[in-house]
Amino acid sequence: MNPRLAAARALSAVLSGKASLGSSLPEVLGKVDARDRGLTQDLAFGTARWQPRLAGLADKLLQKPFKAADRDVEALLLVGLYQLFYSRIPAHAAIGETVGCVDKLKKPWAKGLLNAVLRRAQREGEALLAELEHDPVIRVAHPRWLQKALKAHWPEHWEAICAANNAHPPMMLRVNRRQVSRDGYLAELQSAGIEAHPCEFSEDGIRLAAPCDVHQLPGFTEGRVSVQDEAAQLAASLLDLAPDQRVLDACCAPGGKTCHLLEREPELAELIALDLEPKRLVRVRENLERLRLDAKLIADDARATDRWWDGKPFQRILLDAPCSATGVIRRHPDIKLTRQADDIAPLAVLQGEMLDALWPTLDVGGVLLYATCSVLPTENREVIAAFLERTPGARELDLAGSFGLPQTHGRQLLPQENGHDGFYYAKLIKIAAQPRGVSG
Repeated sequence: MNPRLAAARALSAVLSGKASLGSSLPEVLGKVDARDRGLTQDLAFGTARWQPRLAGLADKLLQKPFKAADRDVEALLLVGLYQLFYSRIPAHAAIGETVGCVDKLKKPWAKGLLNAVLRRAQREGEALLAELEHDPVIRVAHPRWLQKALKAHWPEHWEAICAANNAHPPMMLRVNRRQVSRDGYLAELQSAGIEAHPCEFSEDGIRLAAPCDVHQLPGFTEGRVSVQDEAAQLAASLLDLAPDQRVLDACCAPGGKTCHLLEREPELAELIALDLEPKRLVRVRENLERLRLDAKLIADDARATDRWWDGKPFQRILLDAPCSATGVIRRHPDIKLTRQADDIAPLAVLQGEMLDALWPTLDVGGVLLYATCSVLPTENREVIAAFLERTPGARELDLAGSFGLPQTHGRQLLPQENGHDGFYYAKLIKIAAQPRGVSG
């Protein structure tokens, strides 16, 4: 399959609200020649990253918008525009190859339309984009609801957040301290000709100067190192792990934090890794096996403690709660297309329900670390504030380290170009058991 057609088909499912790129792209990659898969991924992710700008330009170029039944043609046009303005592909090849894909869509009327629109974009696109720059949605390439939310919550930082979201993410590593020190692994990378630098906040983190295939990393197959963003690596140190603790990693998939907990404290009494979907636990098990680690895996709803909890309290709980993922847009740019403003309040409700359900499973004196990869206070400090207000036995603890921006509750990391992702942490201690007959 032509890589442009493959990218358009993956994006068409996203534009139609039927899938994310995480689910639609693998389905088409298998139909693309191996040598073209990198191009297919770049076209799909790049078009999603710049879709607000590309869609604004398309609106100026088209006489009327596409019908819902023609999302495939719309996606192909966006892929064509991405090539013209954000790739090094020669214009004649971008236009010719893209228009040639129309035959496979069985919509002959679209061939002339795409050819005319892309050729006009080649001639007039830069001027048209300049005219559209007054609209912040076009300028920062974020959907309007998100652009407005970021500006309202982070008036001094919102444009930098958008710039970081639009940048290609750096590749970060986490060394397995059971096998090697960070300094030792940095030396191995240097010997292998891979430029790398220690992360600023994570003791186990390394940032590569340029991404590479994981199998080029010394000892990857043997479990000496894993790929994980620096912000996510902070969870393990913030939990204050110690021998003989019973630990719960709620919403654990894909297992990066699960493995890091076990790497940092080999003498835990038990670690239970919980996630809602059994298929997501497959990846967790694969990561554990590569790193030669062991945890008890359970597939269930974290809120349904009557089904999966055995009544033995945990001394530590990590709740990496489901969220809008607005802190990791650069890694998942289709979030700009799939996430809507109306999603945020229900997510905050779910996050509160998970805190309420897991709190009774925590031992008195135990610590719960709440985390999200969101930059929206509705899912972060406001969730924690509401929980503390309704939970008499809960108190907030200070977070060690100098990372992020202190909030009224917890600390917020904003995405940084060439640095960490956006993330939020709040640390709670249980100073008293829940009074009998009181819920939440």
